[in-house]
This record gives sequence, structure tokens and C-alpha cells, in this order.
Amino acid sequence: MNLLLGTVLLLLVLPDAAGGQDSCAALRRGDRHHQCCDMAESEEQGNGTLSPDLPQRCPELGHSGSSACACLRERWLRLLQSAGLALHSGLAGLKVLLLNVSRAVTRDVLITFSPTEGPRMLNMTEKGKAGKIQLPREIFRSLSSRTVRVVVTVLNIQQLGMFKEVNQTGQVLDDTVVGIMVGETSISGLRDPVQLTFAHRQLPHDITPQCVFWDPSKGQAGGWRSSGCVTQPEDKRTVCSCDHLTFFTLLLNPALDRSTAQSLMAVATAGCGVAMAFSIFTIAFCIFLRCRFRSEETLCINLGLHMNLVGSLLLLNLAFLLNSGLSGGTQLGTCKVLGGFTHYCLLCCFTWMVLEGCHLYLLFVKVLGTYIRHYLAKLCLVGWGFPILVVGVAGAIDSYGKYGIQTTDQEVIVHLCWITSKHLLVHYITNCGYFGLIFLFNMAVFGVVTWKSCCLQHTGAVQGDRKAWKVALVAVGLFCLLGATWALVFLTYGTSSAPMLYLFTILNSLQGIFIFIWLVVLYYPKTKEMAGSLSHIIRHDKNTTVSQD
Repeated sequence: MNLLLGTVLLLLVLPDAAGGQDSCAALRRGDRHHQCCDMAESEEQGNGTLSPDLPQRCPELGHSGSSACACLRERWLRLLQSAGLALHSGLAGLKVLLLNVSRAVTRDVLITFSPTEGPRMLNMTEKGKAGKIQLPREIFRSLSSRTVRVVVTVLNIQQLGMFKEVNQTGQVLDDTVVGIMVGETSISGLRDPVQLTFAHRQLPHDITPQCVFWDPSKGQAGGWRSSGCVTQPEDKRTVCSCDHLTFFTLLLNPALDRSTAQSLMAVATAGCGVAMAFSIFTIAFCIFLRCRFRSEETLCINLGLHMNLVGSLLLLNLAFLLNSGLSGGTQLGTCKVLGGFTHYCLLCCFTWMVLEGCHLYLLFVKVLGTYIRHYLAKLCLVGWGFPILVVGVAGAIDSYGKYGIQTTDQEVIVHLCWITSKHLLVHYITNCGYFGLIFLFNMAVFGVVTWKSCCLQHTGAVQGDRKAWKVALVAVGLFCLLGATWALVFLTYGTSSAPMLYLFTILNSLQGIFIFIWLVVLYYPKTKEMAGSLSHIIRHDKNTTVSQD
């Protein structure tokens, strides 16, 4: 009896593709369909196929991890890919287009689709706001049959109750999944990829579109993967280029979910509070050194620069704490002022970072011996004055106000007083663009300074008592001083950016602590010669230049 039942179940699976053999092995051993759904047995028809509305009749089919449900899911998916117009019998949430395409086709096959109208053929000259599928003609030329059947399905996953990944954070665009099947076999590794264009409204800046396909083997009951697909986002559409054919969709992933945002805010708040305390310690330590070594002009200028940079970090940490604590219930006018103040503090930090880089360039590269009157005062005029001009212009065009980070369900998870969403161009120019230029310049200066210091070490210009760990510490300190940790922000874009967001938040909220430790280790030695370690290298470089002249 068991042998007969196994034979019958095997015959039921044979019309499907061979890919279902693994998940259906338990059924061939004699398991019953009621392990997945009590009504599944009645859904089997006399010809060995399943009813296309099985997910609606069997809700657990979409999420159960049992082998019986896995078998039914795979068979149901293959049914969608191969049954064609036989499925189009008024089933809610499912629309199908069946085409017979010649192997000798001379143009790419174009198909348009929409969540409401489903798929249909697209004329070459037709333009519209619906989605589009472009099947390259090379697909058909590689097949053996003269005429190939193409099945395109457009599914509403809410109505069908399928294609829902466990713990999925992103939202499927319009709840729409597009399935493409050419011929009777699986097609992958396409050199000329299939292109799917998903039409949508202008997406919020904190939403990241991602082209994905359904992988039945992922997780407990299947899930979305992006391997083999390239995402090309545009203003009101996203183009997906994939090297295989299966079920595709566009996931709208929030840059932050609620739990991640709350964790990041907690980490940033704690880090900023500690950094403010160490910033005060750093300023006090710099004042102490300036008073003790007044005759060291270069050292005093260096410490003056560090004090201003740490002061800007102190103000930025204070602005962030005020922003995160008051932005939720403040009046619009107060929120605009707070947003402008936060933007000003951020620009001051960036400006003092580039001034640190310019100062290092003058000392190590130009080796200027000429005296610049009121040098530090002029730097202060630029460091604290230039951001006022930028913030003034941004405020004049009403750029500041209440800003909220939202999920795909339009749920606000973080309230801030910042540059509003209507003026994101101001953010991209004054923050992203400005810092990008500063980062490139400072990294170039860092490379030159590191190279010049190594040359001095090899030539014996620097005394041998300078240990390797101290040289390494100087390099790491300069790296942090020039704002390199802020460059991590460029790596926080995308669906897997949470680790980078945590790293960015931790490193930059603790930047004041790093600078304090660096200054203490570098300048604390009690002898005057070691306190001016940076000055020693510069003075020797000046003497070497003069002797060469």
C-alpha cells in the first residue's frame, strides 16, 4: 500500500519540473497533504494538477515550513509559470498573458504591465506610466523549439496570500509580483539580461528600492534575494536588469526601521553625552599646554586649531542632544532656529577639519618660514564665519523645519529639526558635497604627511627614541582629526546599511574622546622636547630645506 501511494504521488509530481523533488521527498514516503492544510486533498484535480486558488483556500501554505507545504508551494509556483490562460478564470489577484514567440524573432519582446490591468503586449512607439518588461531576443534564439511559449503573470500578493517573507522589513511595490517563464525549462546566466521597469511615484529619500526575486529555498517558507539583479533607480521608475527568469518585484526598503532607529538614537545620545565631557577636558588640556609652552609658537597654533575643532564638536553634540530632546514638541519657529543651529554646528566641524588639513599642508609640504600676522585669528574668521553665510542663505529660502524619518507605511520613527524634505538639494550641496570635497583634500594631505614623515624616519632625521607605536598613534590621530570617520556616511546607503550606521554613529559620537586620548598621549610628556613632537619634525624639515638652499 505504501508503495502504491508513493507511486501515485510521484506521478503527480512528474508533470512539474524536477526542482520539486527534494521538498516533495517526504510526500513520496507517504506523508499526507493534510499536514499542510486539511482541505488540500480536495484541491487535487483528476489530471494531477492543483487549483490555482489554493493559497486562498489554504492560508498556511504561504508561511508554513513543513515539507508538505513546501512541496505544494513549489508545485503551485510551477503551475503559475506553465498553465497560461487556463488560470485566467476570474481568480482575484492573478492576471496572465500567454504568448507564442518565434525563435527567429528579430526584436526584443516588449510587454507592459500594471497592478490593475495586468500584462499585455507593448508597441515600440507606445509610451506610458505603466511598468515594462523587455525580453532580449537572444533568449529565444538559444532555444531548440521553433515556437516558444512565454507566460507572464502579474500577481497581487495581498489577495493571494503568497510571496510573504518572514520578518520582511521592506514593502513590495503596489503588492505586485511579476512572473516570467519562457519555454519549459529554467533559464539563468543570461549575458543579455531581461529588464523590468517598475513605475512608481517619487520615492522619499529615506526609502531604498531594490530589485529582488523569489527564492523558495530561502528561510522557512521562501524569501527575496537580489543576486543576479542590478537595480537602477530613477526619479519615477526603477529599472531591474536580471540574468534569469522567475518571479520578480521591487522592494521598498526603509533606510531605518523603528527598532534600529531607536537603538541608534540611544547609542548616539549616550556617545554625545560622554563626548561632550571629554571635549571639555580636551579644551582645558589644550589651554594648560598653551600656557605652559608659550614659547613654542607652532605648538600653540596647533593646539589653538585643535581647541577650535573640539569646540565645534562640543557645540554639535550639544545641538544634537537639544534636537533629539526638543524637536518632537517644539513650535515651528523654534524648530527652524534649532535646525539652523544644528546645521551651523555641523558645517563648523567640517570647516575646521579642512582648516586642520590646510594647516598641515602648509607646515609639511610648503614649509613656510614666513610669519603670518594673526594667523589663528584669520583661521577663526573662516572656521566660524563661513558657516554663518551658508546657514543664512539656507534660512533665507526657508530650508529649515520639522523633519521626520518614515517607514514605507508612512510611520514617523524619528522627529528632528533639520533641513526639510522639500529642500534636500540644500542638504546634498552643503553637507554631502561640501564634506566630499573636504574628505578628498584631507586624505590627500594625510597621504603626503604620512609619506613625508616616513621619509624623515628612514633618513634618520627624527630621533630614534620615537617608538613605532607613537608614530602609528600620530597617524591614527591625524586620520581622526581630519574627519575620515565621517566618510562612513557614504557607505550607509542600501539595504544592508545597519552595521555601517552603527559604526558611523559610534565612531563620530566618540570623536571627541579619540582626540582627547590622542592629545594626551602625544603632548603630555613632561619634557619640552617631547611635548613638541610635531614641532620637532617640522623644525627639522625647515632646517633641512634651508641647508639645501
